[in-house]
Order: sequence, then structure tokens, then C-alpha cells
Amino acid sequence: MHIAANFDSGNIEIINTDDKKDIQLAIRPDVGGEFFQWFNFRLEGEVGEQYILNILNAGEASYLEGWENYQAVASYDRKHWFRLPTFYKEGKLTIVAELDCETIQIAYFAPYSYERHQDLLAAVQTHPLVSLEHLGETLDQRDLTLVKIGDGDTGKRSIWITARQHPGETMAEWLVDGLMHSLLDSDNSTGKRLLDKANFYIVPNMNPDGSVRGHLRTNAAGVNLNREWLNPSLEKSPEVFHVINKMKETGVDLFYDVHGDEALPFAFLAGSEGTPSYNNRLADLRKRFSEVLMLASADFQSEVGYEVDMPGEANMTVATNWVAEQFDCLANTLEMPFKDNNNLPDPTMGWSPERSLKLGEASLVAMLAVVDDLR
Repeated sequence: MHIAANFDSGNIEIINTDDKKDIQLAIRPDVGGEFFQWFNFRLEGEVGEQYILNILNAGEASYLEGWENYQAVASYDRKHWFRLPTFYKEGKLTIVAELDCETIQIAYFAPYSYERHQDLLAAVQTHPLVSLEHLGETLDQRDLTLVKIGDGDTGKRSIWITARQHPGETMAEWLVDGLMHSLLDSDNSTGKRLLDKANFYIVPNMNPDGSVRGHLRTNAAGVNLNREWLNPSLEKSPEVFHVINKMKETGVDLFYDVHGDEALPFAFLAGSEGTPSYNNRLADLRKRFSEVLMLASADFQSEVGYEVDMPGEANMTVATNWVAEQFDCLANTLEMPFKDNNNLPDPTMGWSPERSLKLGEASLVAMLAVVDDLR
């Protein structure tokens, strides 16, 4: 038996592997030690054997409610991901794996690797309406890349989409993958109509350093990027600093910040209701966007979500709030589950890359419903 996490986005620490019925592991915290929950590792063993893996520090993780009714994901080919029997009790997360092949990869959610991110950029750049712009470098000297889709006509709306400010929320980049491919599909009339009316500015991975390091929530400096929008810096949060500079150049008419939520088993929106300048125009746009997204995807709902901020009490360091206030625009955070979606449960797969891709496609329908009235 062998366990390893020495690869892109890998995260696990080995405590004891003497007993295959009690393999003792721990999750390595993000830089700074404040956050951890993401794990991603490979187990090599004997076909037909059962292995019981115990993550001993799960009771100290960032979101303990995230373990309730949670099942780890696994794959033999790193393409098809399924759920494993998983139990949380007395601070310990137990995962049971019976091997059909000699090597299985086990993770908190289906990884979206940095190599896959590079493949995505390479694939979309071949479209005549796509160009890639290097916004700057991260602290680990990785490229922060902006995907620009459209003809650049300044008379059109500017739609901005960001994903994976929190690197462990890999479903966010899966969603952007589906959204971009749908937008660029010549047979997709929704995408074609949107590109008649808007230019898209998309950052598929806002936090490549944290992604490669196997972090849950922070960048290479241990900084939560979604608390840096009011005052970003090149020293701590260059990712946000560079994106804001570009936003000021293009303007923003619609902002869509894509995330995952550890605890809530639903897909939902969090808006900018608590910002100082929130008004009836933005409220009407948000209502229409939400209603159309519910029609476009039965995976989305609006009954369960975060508590809405009182007027003027929004946290202005958060991307959605800062962008909404800065540009007087419709801005939403989309959250997806790490667990299953209680709207449409799937015990075998739970929430999955495939469902994230499809919700990305559906998001275009909601954008088309509001694009003419964004200004």
C-alpha cells in the first residue's frame, strides 16, 4: 500500500499506514494555518481489498458543518468521479474504499488541475472571437490570465466572470469551462445572441497558486482573496490588484463570481443587497436573473442561501459587493455544493463536474434575460 499527494493540488499528510483498516491521515492547512478542508491524494493497493482511511484532524477543519452528509469523491481514471462511503464522528472523517483497480484518487471534490486549466486556455484561444491577456504574475510567479471573448466593440455590455478565488472550490472552474464552451458553440443560439450584445471578460482561475499548493481558501501568502477587494496589494493579493485594474479599463455591467459552499447542499446566489448604493433597478435585475436561472436549470433554487445583508451593512472587501458599488452594476456570487444538491439528489454522484458544466450553460440564459437592461 502506498499513499501520495506529491502532485498538482495534492494535499494529505500520512500519520500511520500500518493497518489498512485504520489508515491515519491529516489534512495539511493552507499557508498561515487559518483554513483547511481540501484533500486530494492517491492510494495504491490490492484490487478487491477494502481500505479504511481516517482523517484525524477533520474536527479542526474550517467548516465542520461541511462534513454533515458529506461523501468524498474518487476516480480511477481522473475523468469519471463518484462518491465513496464517508462518515464523520467525534472529530474524525472516515472514508471507505474497496479497490476495483490498483490505484484510486480520492479528493474533497473533483479536482480541476492547473494542467487542465492550461488546456482550457489553449482550447478556447483557437476561436476567432477569443484572445488571452496576461494580467500579471502571482506570488509564485504563475500567470494570471484573462480570457476575452467578443469583438471589443465598446458600445456593447461588459460581462465579467471570475472563479476560484478560493482554490479548493473547483466546481467554480468546472462551471466556467461549461459556460465558455457553450458561449463559443456556433450551434448555441443563446451564446450567439449574447455575443451580439456583450463582450465577456473571464478569469477561470483567480488563485492558481493556491490551486497548485492544495489550499482550500487562500493564495501563496495565506490571504483570502475574497476579502481583498477594497484594498488589494501587489505584496499580498496581486491577483485581485490586477483584475481590478483591468475592470476599471473595461467597465463592468454584469459581474458573476463563482464559488462553492462547504455546508449548504444547494446551488444559490448571494447578491449585493447590503451595499450603500443598492437600488430598485439592481433589485429588479437580480430578481429577473434568478427567476430565469431557475427556469434554465432545475439545479438552481432561491429558497435557501445566505442571510441577506441589511442596507448599508455589506462587507465591502468581498468581490460582489465591491464591484456592485464601484460600477453600479448587477453583481452576484454563485454558490454550488460540495455535497449533493438536495433539490435533485444523486446518491452515486452527488454534485459533480458535469452538473457544474451544465449550470454554466444555463447561466448564459439568465445573462441573456437581463443584458439589454443592464444600463
